[in-house]
Amino acid sequence: MQRRDYYEILGVPKSATKSEVKNAYRKLAFEFHPDRNKEPGAEAKFKEISEAYAVLSDDEKRRQYDQFGHAGIDGRYTQDDIFRGADFDEIFRDIGFGGFDNIFEMFFGGVPRRREHVRGRDLRYDLEITLEEAARGLSTQIEVPRAERCEACKGTGAKTGTTPKICPSCGGTGQVQNVRATGFARFVQISTCNRCKGSGRVIDNPCTICKGAGTVRRIRKIDITIPSGVDNESHLRLSGQGEAVQGSGTSGDLYVVVHVKPHQYFKRSGDNILYEMNIGFAQVALGTRIEVPTLSGKAELKIPRGTQAGTIFRIRGKGMPSLHDGRRGDELVRVNLSVPTKLSKKQRELLEKFAEESNEKVDTHGFLF
Repeated sequence: MQRRDYYEILGVPKSATKSEVKNAYRKLAFEFHPDRNKEPGAEAKFKEISEAYAVLSDDEKRRQYDQFGHAGIDGRYTQDDIFRGADFDEIFRDIGFGGFDNIFEMFFGGVPRRREHVRGRDLRYDLEITLEEAARGLSTQIEVPRAERCEACKGTGAKTGTTPKICPSCGGTGQVQNVRATGFARFVQISTCNRCKGSGRVIDNPCTICKGAGTVRRIRKIDITIPSGVDNESHLRLSGQGEAVQGSGTSGDLYVVVHVKPHQYFKRSGDNILYEMNIGFAQVALGTRIEVPTLSGKAELKIPRGTQAGTIFRIRGKGMPSLHDGRRGDELVRVNLSVPTKLSKKQRELLEKFAEESNEKVDTHGFLF
């Protein structure tokens, strides 16, 4: 089932400020909080709005969501990660629901789970191509600076022959709890372990190559194929080609964002392209055949006599190929009348004679009346 947009869930526009997002969530949380609303579906609705707030109230999570949608969140964060860091306790106290530990108690049974699966950061690469390359497709190679798993320690961060140990401060969970009691309420604050930085492991003898990080920075050459018909701002996702992480976690993804450069002659409209053609009065009056540029060379276009300025001609199959079925759009040629700014004496006499025979009166300044 398709998931709803976070902005739609909270009823705020994409331009909403943090304060506006918070106010919208506070109002909805008061309405659907399970301690107040016992109707069927209220708890599911409460979790939905809470997830939307957790993402949109965090600058980094919101940036990932705005750029990649739900894929940018699901592929990078666990459910625990999504909710971690949001100021739920403050909001719940404001609306009078402070009698539970925190958001983890409601959704995860009060037990903070260790992040067994850690995923590397996604990367973005901006690639500029021409309209012709977008039409025929492109195979090329890009260079991406990224963190890669250290080959010396196999990503553990520990010196060869040694292994990381369970962190004695958090017991391997990567998190520590601070409990605070206020009257009849008990609040539990969960934070990342300072000693192991959330990994749950400590390294006594770090790897001499990666200095214990488990990853090293390298520039990787990656072959990519841009499909024919790709449009401006299209995203190409390369799974596992993002940043690596320490340990057994998987690498993030690489998103190649395609930018199609403006063309000298053509403008794109879906799978069609538009070409503006300037021709003279005599050509449109008498009719002619002219050559026009296309994405695959030149084509001959017949201009019937009496063609009016602004007329659009269609050259079928000379547009962009569709990404879905490969069928090509058309080239639309708009005829614009090119009016000379200077006339020779003979040209003027001929035009005055033409105007006279056409029952058009012209004064000495060239105005019709």
